[in-house]
Amino acid sequence: MDEKFEKRNEDHEHKGNLIIIGGAEDKKGESEILEEVVQISGGGKAHLVVVTTATEQPEAVGREYKKVFSRLGVKDVHLLNIDSRDEANSEENARKLLNATGVFFTGGDQLRITSILAGTKAYEALHMSFRNGTVIVGTSAGASVMSNTMIVEGNNNDPARKCTLKMAPGLNFLDGVIIDQHFDQRGRFGRLLCGVAENPGILGIGIDEDTAIRVYPDDHFKVVGSNAVTVIDGKTIKSSNVSELKPDEILAITNVTVHVLSQGYGFDLKVREVLRLH
Repeated sequence: MDEKFEKRNEDHEHKGNLIIIGGAEDKKGESEILEEVVQISGGGKAHLVVVTTATEQPEAVGREYKKVFSRLGVKDVHLLNIDSRDEANSEENARKLLNATGVFFTGGDQLRITSILAGTKAYEALHMSFRNGTVIVGTSAGASVMSNTMIVEGNNNDPARKCTLKMAPGLNFLDGVIIDQHFDQRGRFGRLLCGVAENPGILGIGIDEDTAIRVYPDDHFKVVGSNAVTVIDGKTIKSSNVSELKPDEILAITNVTVHVLSQGYGFDLKVREVLRLH
């Protein structure tokens, strides 16, 4: 790694990596993204906790991930279905999260994750683990919750319209961005563009299926997987018609910056620059 990034890693307040997956990651072939999760969580010695809070089928989804992580060489995979705020305030569950080398959030409903975990002992344990070097991973709904602010609802496969986006606080692992997942496959460019138009200071990151970003402690990421990551930078916007007047109007926006990145590329979130990694 570049010396500049090594120095920034040393100076950062947390030691953990994030792996944010756009959903539908390969679980049966080479499983490149999940292999990356395993390797940076400790390989065969990893202690992975799979949190199934988001899904309405925790046992089936948990079993599927336990099977794939076991195939990739992890002997210690623990399934944790925190289903209520009482369970999220359990000392035992908080301890399980503290002891993990990697925590994996499955897909489902992102509001279930935040409404059950936010402000609890489990939430505090997750942040303490992250500061100490635990890898935090999320796929699909589990990806959306990684940032301070998350997309909860918006129009798919539709032109960008004003006031059609519903947002809420996320789990606060990554500042200054909003994440959207299943991005190209569900036609979500318009809704992410709305999110950036409403919050021009933040970056919109749209992650395709079977694609992920690995975010290092110094806030640069690399792209992993078979598809693309779209970065929408609102700082360059010169004008837009975003307001609550005529809320169903088509969005008008000028001078927005868009980057589309595939494997071999990365992005420095601090200076907002594309990186060519090899």
